[in-house]
Amino acid sequence: MSSTTENLKLQFPDLEWQKLPDPKHHQAYVYHGFMPEKTTIKKGHMRAPVRRPFLSDTIYERDVGIPLRDGVILYADIFRPVESDHQHKVPAILPWSPCGKTGTGTEQYESLAPFRAGLRLDQTSGYDKFQGPDPADWGQQEAEDIYDAIDWASKQAWSNGRIGMAGTSWLAISQINFASRLTHPALKALAPWESRNEIYRDTLARGGKKHNPALHKFLLAGFAGPNTVENMPAMLPKHPLYDEYWASKYIHTENITVPMYVVASYSSQIHEVASSPPSQEWYDLNRPEMVGDLQRYFDRYLKGIDNGWEKDTPRVRLSLLGFEVSGGISSTIREIPEPEWPLSRQQLRRLYLDVSTMSLQEQHVGTESSVSYAANDMYASSDFTVYFNKYTKIAGYAKVSLWMSCEDLDDLDVAVQIRKISQHDIPNVNTAKYLGPQSFLRASHSITKDDTLSSEQEIFYRHDRRKLIVPGSIVRLEITLWPMGMTFETDEGIMLRVAGHDMCLPETDRIKGASANNENIGDHKTYAGGKYQSYLILPVV
Repeated sequence: MSSTTENLKLQFPDLEWQKLPDPKHHQAYVYHGFMPEKTTIKKGHMRAPVRRPFLSDTIYERDVGIPLRDGVILYADIFRPVESDHQHKVPAILPWSPCGKTGTGTEQYESLAPFRAGLRLDQTSGYDKFQGPDPADWGQQEAEDIYDAIDWASKQAWSNGRIGMAGTSWLAISQINFASRLTHPALKALAPWESRNEIYRDTLARGGKKHNPALHKFLLAGFAGPNTVENMPAMLPKHPLYDEYWASKYIHTENITVPMYVVASYSSQIHEVASSPPSQEWYDLNRPEMVGDLQRYFDRYLKGIDNGWEKDTPRVRLSLLGFEVSGGISSTIREIPEPEWPLSRQQLRRLYLDVSTMSLQEQHVGTESSVSYAANDMYASSDFTVYFNKYTKIAGYAKVSLWMSCEDLDDLDVAVQIRKISQHDIPNVNTAKYLGPQSFLRASHSITKDDTLSSEQEIFYRHDRRKLIVPGSIVRLEITLWPMGMTFETDEGIMLRVAGHDMCLPETDRIKGASANNENIGDHKTYAGGKYQSYLILPVV
């Protein structure tokens, strides 16, 4: 029987595969060698000075082989209580990703963020997998591999037959990708933090345009092993429109039937729409309050402890950011209990662009005018501001409707961003620092708007075809920004930025672009007033 990978190659003959380097010879890979063994880590053990000590005696099984259906053997490290060698059966938590294991791999807090993302050395043991739980505390092919790993783990002598999955970023995506495609009776709970379900729209081609190739090059360069990896970024030039290849990567979360503890972002450059909580994402994973909450969740679903989780835990816990650290005078509000998301109690407030004052106004502007920016300049933008005359909270999806043109090209790559500004007109300026929500649109893709899936607030584009723009013609572009949640005191406000480039701060210099990274030429002109009523919709709560 053909493997899924073989079938994938038959279905997409132009699919590119990248040969992986041997981890022993990888320039940046931290590799400790292949050494199957079983040892006991004693309570208080530290892998290195000032690292986090283990809280209890722990069995450490290194490089344990897990056979898969296609003949491949994966080698995992297992950390479990010493009691599990006897009669005390325990559940397993599976953090699945390509980021190495037990402190290996190129992606590490030291290399990805200044000051280890705020994590002191004594907050992690050094045995932890990047973006996964610390053992000191406790596409289809990948889905099939995870199934086989779950099946194997559930049948081990030390296992109680219940498996959970946990982790951030890729570790989160792998969870929902598996659970949307396959089911296993042993899988009882997921904890995907900072995930996404759409590789085309959310990651590689935001708004239909090529997005952040430096990030994807960085990710591919971080892999090591004896085989190959599917090179999805290389497929974008071959499949620039949404087609069956990208559809095969879509994660249908509606198919998931097990409980999920989801943590989602207001978005950094690495993590996408609905994927920063009020504290930084990697710091959050190891924050004691979050570890305790996750422990209680897994106690309920992996150990069957009736601890009142369903009764005590709100369906949604919403945090609204005040940006105090960056000079904001309003306070962050943490974990507001809510019945749903987006909030049904939101009120949509429309603000019109006024080019004469570069402001956002309650009333539409009578006189037509325009303003332009250099479309291929990574520092150029047109900025519109508004200040609030009373305390204001915004939570949900904002949307812009812009009338725009370009004399020099038959297409426009447009980015929009909302940033908080202080009463002194100072914008909030990273470990993974969040500036504000942002979105993109390639103008030639505006023809693919799906009215059946769109609303006044949320616009959905299929991106399955394009219609070039006549140079100089004025076209309407509707763009829904990623979700936002902010608080504003009187005289604080927002800045709407319109530009031709990504305005997020990179999490690390290794993914910082050297250019605007677009296909723009010339100037982009934004029109407002008269018959061109460009506006911003804000979800006020």
